[in-house]
Amino acid sequence: MQNFNNSPKVTGLIHHPYTPPSGFDAPQPGVFKASTVYFPSVADMRKRDWKDKSAYTYGLHGTPTTYLLEERLCALEGGLQCLLVPSGLAALALVALSLLKSGDEVLIPDNAYGPNKALAAGELRHFGIAHRFYDPMSPDDLSAQITPRTRLVWLEAPGSVSMEFPDLASMVRLCKDKAVLCALDNTWGAGLAFQPFDVLGDGEGGQGSVAVDISVHALTKYPSGGGDVLMGSVMTRDAALNMQIKLCHMRLGLGVAANDAETVLRSLPSIGLRYAAHDQTARVLANWWQAQPQCVQLLHPAFAGAPGHAHWQAVCERAPGTGLAAGLFSVMLDARFKQSQIDAFCDGLKLFKIGYSWGGPVSLVVPYDLASLRQNWPAHLKPGTLVRFSTGLESAHDLILDLHQALQAHLPVA
Repeated sequence: MQNFNNSPKVTGLIHHPYTPPSGFDAPQPGVFKASTVYFPSVADMRKRDWKDKSAYTYGLHGTPTTYLLEERLCALEGGLQCLLVPSGLAALALVALSLLKSGDEVLIPDNAYGPNKALAAGELRHFGIAHRFYDPMSPDDLSAQITPRTRLVWLEAPGSVSMEFPDLASMVRLCKDKAVLCALDNTWGAGLAFQPFDVLGDGEGGQGSVAVDISVHALTKYPSGGGDVLMGSVMTRDAALNMQIKLCHMRLGLGVAANDAETVLRSLPSIGLRYAAHDQTARVLANWWQAQPQCVQLLHPAFAGAPGHAHWQAVCERAPGTGLAAGLFSVMLDARFKQSQIDAFCDGLKLFKIGYSWGGPVSLVVPYDLASLRQNWPAHLKPGTLVRFSTGLESAHDLILDLHQALQAHLPVA
């Protein structure tokens, strides 16, 4: 057989004996990329177990980089176990696929993240898993819809488009009383507005606290902060529940790239500052919108009169003026404006870019056909066209000037 690589230098490059000295430390952690992981011996290979993070066996099961990110996210959200997946939607899917089987049922709030509803109507239905949508503002409706087949209840605080904040504590307690697992999409709260495993802030995540069973987080948003990474996490505080999800995670072959994990690790130290900045700018803009005649309803949970404001206060505001509320809000524009006018308004914005997601440095805007997203038009929402805004890190003054010019050009009031 012909040897296409005759140079001994190549073997020396692959099997070079040098290893850097230990003890190097710097602000940013090292990045470990691996599919293959070396074992010093066959005996060592056979005794290693990746499940408790005490060893490394294969890149898909964890590296120092991903283990570090998981532990730092636990510190952020108050969890004990964390799994990383390629996107926020993958986190939602992992929870469903690991906990539900044919004949089971999942309940989803009617204002939930659209792809979670689509997942239930598509893949889960094909697997024989039923789903129903409940009124996100009614614990009584949730209670009435829980049946002996119900195995999982999704919670979202607030709803991702219409921004209603539910009676989260009551719904969590209800699920506990009925022995049904509850999972929270905590992307908006990000571990900063409130703690998912200590919803009312009075139990420190231990006995007596109001705690969800699972917290799902789209790290794509605030933990990344750059609008350039797709990643999600699934967090728990129960070892057995975590292992059930973790084994499914392994069997599905879910993993994240080391450089993506590095990017999130680099962004995490500034998440508190960025979250507060997004929040402050959103409130300035929301307050401005309230004074505009084109706006018939402001949908921002931190503002009095918004759907679920009292629930937001109970969970997020420990003392007056202290609550956080992210950088996301919606406005209901007067029904007299045609969809073409609303679209022209969005197109006419200079600083706001048209795009999904949020939590990045650039402000975003998206008009929604809310009626197509809900089973029925909610009684607490006024008629009109909903437009959602995500504030970036620009000057609030400049963003208001941009909104003003687009309103004057495309949605004038006689």
